[in-house]
Amino acid sequence: MPNPQEVLPLPSRPSLERYKKLAKELVKVFKSGQETAVGEWTNRWIEALAKHTGGERSSIDKIRDANRTERFALEKLSEGYTLSNAQFVIARSHGFESWPKFAKHLGALAKRDSSVTRFEAAADAIVTGKMTVLKRLLRQDPKVVHMRSTREHRATLLHYVGANGVENYRQKSPKNIVQITNLLLKAGADIDAPADIYGGGATTLGLASTSIHPELAGVQEALLQTLLDHNATIDQPGDAGNNDPAVLGCLANGRIKAAVFLASHGAGLTLESAAGIGRLDLVQSYFGGDGTLKPNATNKQMRSGFLYACGYGHTKIVEFLLNKGIDLSTHGDDRQTGLHRAVIGGHLDTIRLLLQRNPLLEAKNIYGGTVLDQALWSAAHGGDPEHYIKIIETLIAAGAELPQRHVPVNRRIDDWLEKYGSHAEPMWYWSVDEKPRT
Repeated sequence: MPNPQEVLPLPSRPSLERYKKLAKELVKVFKSGQETAVGEWTNRWIEALAKHTGGERSSIDKIRDANRTERFALEKLSEGYTLSNAQFVIARSHGFESWPKFAKHLGALAKRDSSVTRFEAAADAIVTGKMTVLKRLLRQDPKVVHMRSTREHRATLLHYVGANGVENYRQKSPKNIVQITNLLLKAGADIDAPADIYGGGATTLGLASTSIHPELAGVQEALLQTLLDHNATIDQPGDAGNNDPAVLGCLANGRIKAAVFLASHGAGLTLESAAGIGRLDLVQSYFGGDGTLKPNATNKQMRSGFLYACGYGHTKIVEFLLNKGIDLSTHGDDRQTGLHRAVIGGHLDTIRLLLQRNPLLEAKNIYGGTVLDQALWSAAHGGDPEHYIKIIETLIAAGAELPQRHVPVNRRIDDWLEKYGSHAEPMWYWSVDEKPRT
């Protein structure tokens, strides 16, 4: 699969013979040439999995799983409708690098006392908060705490407490995750063990600090403190994956509280990360008396730090960097400018500051969205309507062009936009070329 985290759960008693038949069925339906055949096959498979995994997958999850798997199957079998390609589709859909590795995993699961069976049961116990079950498994097989998953991420059990990077259906943070973490560490888990996640090198500290799940569960800081109390390395290279140190990984993933927490506990900062967490004093220290950057900072860090400061609403830092000559048109790989980022974050004060410098209001991100398009998208995806009405009003007053028609946002904003002459049209009305992409 394109994303190794977006994998399908295995049924409680997976059968290799059943999967062999499933692969043969896939080849057959693909050969039929019927336009909807592979999609129908995929839907049947996803529904069968849902029945045999306790039915925990939501309707939206199942639809996403089906669409993703269908696309992958069509892509792979288009290269050649062979049994080996069909088997590869099934193996990768479950998070394994090859059919032989998948078959070996199923063979091990068929044995109730195998180490693989115990590892999988322990991983389930961790993410569901079943301390008693986990204690029993560790007692039965003390070596399981040192094992690695047979899936491609090669995670240890401790990595699962990070609720990040492993198979998506196991990315959960139970309320007792700190107690579970202590149990694993007492059993001998390697606190700094890297996993083959997000490009490799990811540690439990990096995964836990960049994950939304422990934050939503209200346990993130306690979990991070526990890991640090057990001497987790706070600045291990690439500990957040993608070659990022933990603080930058947090900022890139919207985990500002975790970023501030790690910085307050000794994590190293650069101009980029100092700007991201709102440390104006440190940002200023990277500039000499003549206003130029010191040798320990780079223009790239300044540009990225500016975008983070806009996105997290650090208005004083944004103003400081603007006065140092940062270009208002600066953007990231997604072509989101600082104004786009401030709109996404809903930071009205930062937006007003940027508008005073006359930014290009019609600059478009990689989705074709202007800052006003972005405001409408953000409002439609969880933003507070009343707050975003103020943002939209501010952008229009600054000269942003309000479209005559728009994709529906929500009733409150649609009613407000109607007064200004922009009409909400049903989704089906928009052609591929006309629909705003933000």
